[in-house]
Order: sequence, then C-alpha cells, then structure tokens
Amino acid sequence: MTKPLAVVLAAGKGTRMGGDLPKVLFEAHGKPLVRWVLEALAAAGVSDRIVVIGYRGELVEQALAGMPGVAFAVQQEQRGTGDAVAAATDLIRDCVAHDPPDSRRPVVIVCGDSPMLRPESVTGLLRQFESQAASCLLGTAVTDDPAGLGRIVRDTSGRFVKIVEQKDATEAEQAIREVNMSTYVFEARDLLRALAGLKPDNAAGEYYITDCPGMLLAEGRPVDAVACLDPSETLSVNTPAQLAAVAAALKNREAAVKVAT
Repeated sequence: MTKPLAVVLAAGKGTRMGGDLPKVLFEAHGKPLVRWVLEALAAAGVSDRIVVIGYRGELVEQALAGMPGVAFAVQQEQRGTGDAVAAATDLIRDCVAHDPPDSRRPVVIVCGDSPMLRPESVTGLLRQFESQAASCLLGTAVTDDPAGLGRIVRDTSGRFVKIVEQKDATEAEQAIREVNMSTYVFEARDLLRALAGLKPDNAAGEYYITDCPGMLLAEGRPVDAVACLDPSETLSVNTPAQLAAVAAALKNREAAVKVAT
C-alpha cells in the first residue's frame, strides 16, 4: 500500500455557531476543532494532509501555519461535500502522478469539525482497506442513538448496499443502528474517477461525496462499510451546545488516558 493521503473538509462557516469564525476554528479543550483532526491523522501515520478551506480560509491557513505535511485547497463555492473533495483533485492527482500503475494509494476523507476522531480508528480502517483490496471503505459506528445520521443499509448477507439519510429512510431503515460517520478511505484513482462523474441530482443541487461509494459499487468495484469507529466519535459540532459537549468529552478522554498510563 502506497503512503496514505488525507483530505480534511474545513470550508464551512458554521452558521449556527454564532460569530464569524470558520466552524473548524472554534476551540474545544484548548485546540481548534480542525487541529484535533489533523493530529489524530498524523498519529495514525497519515502525515500528508490536504485541508479544504472556503469561508475565511485565510484564518484557517494562519491557524495551521507551520504544521508539517499540511497543504490547502480552496472550495470557491460551497456546493456540497463532493465539490469540497473535488477542490483537492489537483493535489491528489499530483500525489499519484508518479505512483506505479498497480499501486493503491489510500485517500482518507474526514470532516474538520469532528475532533473526537481517534488515531486507532483511522489505522483500523487503513488495515481493512489494505487487506480487502477495496475501492472504497466507509468507517461506520454502531450507536444507540442514530437520530439525524445516515444509516448503513446492508443486504441479507451483510454486504454494503447504500447510505440512506434519515429524512429518506423507511421506518425499518430508521431502526438501523449502524451510521455513516463521513469517514472514508478511497483508492486514489477510483476516487478521482468517481468525483469526475458526480452530478447534483438532488433537491439541494449539490455534489455529495456519499454518492461516490454507490457509483463505484455500480461499476463492480469492491466497496464495504466497516464498523470500526467508537460511538464517541459520532459527536460532531454544529452548535455551541455541541461544542461544549465535545470539549467535555475530550477532557474526559484525556483524563482516562492519563489514568490508564
């Protein structure tokens, strides 16, 4: 497996947070949200990281200045998660340009407002990616409270079929406890091909990265969902109350690690 690369989505404003900072720069337990994510990736061995910026992106660049291995891509308009990843296309293409034709470079995609991401979750997903020779793996979690999150639909054999958003889910699908965590590993060339084929065929007229696994699956490429994330990692930040909850959770996690060591 070729050296992994990460794309961190950090272009959003966070309109419900209050203030005019980019959402990923709000601090939880002493660090901006995006720094927690970048440090978790680095601890998992993913040292080359592309941060996709947009709203007040210069502030994000300033906050992360000096972090080794961090490059920036600009999403000119916020047209969905697929468009955000596509903003990094040139940088991804540069990374794979000199890879051998039979190489498999993993591209980890995560959100910059998910500071509960654990290094061991990323390494577990990368190990599964290598062992399964997958085109795409989704990192999922099983939680007692799946409200508001996309559900992972599997067939009777347990194979991944699709992601269904809660608003589109049937009553049976809403009972599913395995949820999409917006954490992916794609084979780089397959990702680039899927991004080129994305269409905004939805009510919002946006490009969704969640469409890419289904596109690759339809091509006959190996796609799977792996429940390797801890339920604590479902905590993300959209409101000040969620920021406070995440800060408390990070503090508790840090204290638990100190006790264990």
